[in-house]
Amino acid sequence: MVDSLREFIDRANAPDRSLLLINRSSPDAVRNLLGDLLDTQPVAVEDVEMAGEGEDLVALVEDGDIVARSPLSALMDSILLINSDLFKTGARKLTEIDLPDVFEGLDDFAFTVRGYPASNKEKLLLIVMSRVIERTAYEAGAGTLRSSFQRLSRLQDERGTNEVYRSLGETTVDVHVYGRDDWADVHELPVTVHAGDSYEYRRSWFVVFTPDDPDDRDDHVGLVAIERERNVWDGYWTFDAGTVREIEAYLASEL
Repeated sequence: MVDSLREFIDRANAPDRSLLLINRSSPDAVRNLLGDLLDTQPVAVEDVEMAGEGEDLVALVEDGDIVARSPLSALMDSILLINSDLFKTGARKLTEIDLPDVFEGLDDFAFTVRGYPASNKEKLLLIVMSRVIERTAYEAGAGTLRSSFQRLSRLQDERGTNEVYRSLGETTVDVHVYGRDDWADVHELPVTVHAGDSYEYRRSWFVVFTPDDPDDRDDHVGLVAIERERNVWDGYWTFDAGTVREIEAYLASEL
């Protein structure tokens, strides 16, 4: 049994990965956006020309083999050309959230992201992945979702987040939210509230979904991150069912 959420991050062990921009015709500015997003990650980005491939494709390479492809336009629509306000205000609905295959394939490796003003883009990896997990829970319609917010008042302040959790609470998903108790009316939401002031309540960011069926290997997904200094996050996400259930068990027993 692990003793902290940090231990899950520390034991993340992904193979070597990189991204290839195949036959790029888009402007350098678009290329730079992708570089800015992954600047602090152990994922190299390389431009290549490949016969027999279309233009403006992005490929995920793992241990020398291409394991996923996505159109560059999909990366632009999902992350590169958007900002976090789309999610906070609810301008982008939960059912519209999607993560391109090449980003979804960046699971099980430890990353570090910086928020604004250090970076305008890096933290979007956490935001979009969080919404992907919430969408997975919503579409499953059953199971358990556990999500932390550091401050429970974020569920009031961010209209989009409030709408997501009201929608989730109206399903048969068992929804649990965690954070510091700074919003008196949080119990009006159709969710189970866990309030606390410990380090993991104040400094963790997790969104973890476990379907009711432990043999359902497709819908298990979890993100765990820890704020190691102001607005700097270490974390990872995983689709490994055993690991997701282990994280869920830790949250259920320790927070």
